[in-house]
Amino acid sequence: MTKVLITGANSFVGKNYIKYSQNNEIDEMSLIDNQPEEIDFSNYDVVLHLVAIVHQSKKISEKEYFIINKDLCLRTAEEAKKAGVKQFVFLSTVKVYGEYLPGVGPWNESSICEPDDAYGKSKYVAEIELKKLEDENFTISIVRTPLVYGEDVKANMRSIIKLVERFPILPLGNVDNKRSFTSVGNLVAFIDRIIEKKASGVFIAKDEKALSTTELVNYISKYLDKKLILIPIPKFIIKICMYIYPRIFDRLYGSFEMENSMTLKQLEFKPPLSVEEGIKKMTLAYKSKKW
Repeated sequence: MTKVLITGANSFVGKNYIKYSQNNEIDEMSLIDNQPEEIDFSNYDVVLHLVAIVHQSKKISEKEYFIINKDLCLRTAEEAKKAGVKQFVFLSTVKVYGEYLPGVGPWNESSICEPDDAYGKSKYVAEIELKKLEDENFTISIVRTPLVYGEDVKANMRSIIKLVERFPILPLGNVDNKRSFTSVGNLVAFIDRIIEKKASGVFIAKDEKALSTTELVNYISKYLDKKLILIPIPKFIIKICMYIYPRIFDRLYGSFEMENSMTLKQLEFKPPLSVEEGIKKMTLAYKSKKW
C-alpha cells in the first residue's frame, strides 16, 4: 500500500483527499507547526504538497508569495528526496499561464506560461525548480487546475451558490462563455491515478465539460430547489461593466477554458464525475450543511 504524506493540514483539497482517495495510509503535516528539515519523510512513498498562499483580500507582498509558494515547497521536496521519498506531487494552478485573452483558444499542458501576478509567478518558478530535482529515483508530478469546487468550498463558488440561494432573479440569462472547473472528487481521482502510474510531468486536472455561467447557476438552482429567473443583458452593457469592474464581471461573463487531452492520454484516465454530478454533490452538501 502506498503511504502518502500531505504537507498542509486542514486544507479543502487535503480534507477531501483523505476522505475520498483510494489510498488508505494518508497522514497530513502542518508546515506552520513544523519545518521541513524537522519532518521524518522516510516512512512515506509520496508527498502531496498543498501548502500555498493563494489570492488574499489583504495585501501580501510578492516576496511572501515566493517564500511560501516557491522556497518552502523546494525545501520540502529536497528533504523528501533525501529521505528516499519516490514521488512529489505539487498542486499548482492555471494562473501560471497568465491572463486569459478572448480568442486565444483553450490552454493545454504545453501552452506558454506568462504569469502576470505574484501567485502565478511564484507557482511557475516552483514548477521549474522542482523539475531540476527529478531523477530516476524521485518523480516530480505537477498538477495544474482551474477553480476547484466541492463540499466545504469557499471563495468564488460559495459566493455563487449564495447568490442563487438569495436572489430569485439574476442578470445571467444567455451567457455564452465557457469556463473550466474541477470537481474535488475528480481532482482526487486525478491525483490517485498520477500516484498509481508514478507519472512524471505536467498535468491538467479538470472536469470533462466547460460550463457557461448560465448553465452553472441553472444546475445550482435545480439542486437547491430554487425557482430562478435569468434575465439576459445586452453584450455592450457587459463590456462596459467588465471594463469598469473587470475582476467581478470577468468571473461571471468571461471565458476561461482548458484542454487536457494529453493528460487523459498519458494517464489513461476518464474523470469519474460528470460536471453536473459534481455540481449536484456540492450543492446538496451545501443545502444540508450550509457550510
